[in-house]
Amino acid sequence: MKRILITGATGNIGIEVVHYLAKLNNESEIILAVRNIKSAEKKFASILNLSFRLFDFEKQNSFDTAFKNIDILFLLRPPQISKVDVYFKPLLESARNNKIEKIVFLSVQGAEKSKVIPHNKIEHLIKLIGFEYIFVRPSYFMQNLTTTLLPELQKTQTITLPSGNAKFNWIDVKNIGEITADLINSFENYKNKAYEITGTENKNFQEVSKLLSDTLGAKFKFKSINPIRFYFKKRKEGVANGFAIVMTILHFLPRLQKKPKISENFTKITGKKPTTLKEFIVREKETFTKFL
Repeated sequence: MKRILITGATGNIGIEVVHYLAKLNNESEIILAVRNIKSAEKKFASILNLSFRLFDFEKQNSFDTAFKNIDILFLLRPPQISKVDVYFKPLLESARNNKIEKIVFLSVQGAEKSKVIPHNKIEHLIKLIGFEYIFVRPSYFMQNLTTTLLPELQKTQTITLPSGNAKFNWIDVKNIGEITADLINSFENYKNKAYEITGTENKNFQEVSKLLSDTLGAKFKFKSINPIRFYFKKRKEGVANGFAIVMTILHFLPRLQKKPKISENFTKITGKKPTTLKEFIVREKETFTKFL
């Protein structure tokens, strides 16, 4: 029986990975690495046969116990953690010392080209230490609209970013969770490769604001500002320094790059079509319009 450890299990992507993996695989032991076991047990009460282990990315003394007797590690990077050598190097060394050989890492589209983002350094470390790996490289999350960008959308019906007219490819986190579960479940068929996971649409934030307006029947707008001003805006709002930097880079760099490539990996591996932005907005209508 394979033992699969899921980090970030209670986050947006982790929840979807657990959900789809539990539906797909009843022959492996699915273990959730969490900071609060009681809370996680309540969150996943509807899914049978899950195990839980205490784990915290920021507490190295939690690594060895969590990684014991694990065959496959699903690894992601919490948004607030950007110092790879401080947090991920000890984590990966602990995983290797505990004889974990296989890692599925949630990276980001274009990670191989951008040495300034943490994902690039983590991918490099995984290879350097000698793991068998699968790198999942999704494009821009649709759920950013319902998480990090939502407070401003609900308050002023505005999206403020340093992205100008840059095109982003949009993917549903549910799609990411589903394909990641497939890759974990069939690791040997996909190992030692990177898979870009994209939706079918490249849209800039001006176009997305118009789609929100047309779909929801309310006026939404986009405001582009320079990256330095954006960074200090986020800091003033109380966003942690590391996360503010990552947000700035994530939304500014596409201005300097070609529009994202559209991949068919999701359809090839799952046999399904990815969610469209309009489908996502309709599905999340109550979230967007709650305070209008």
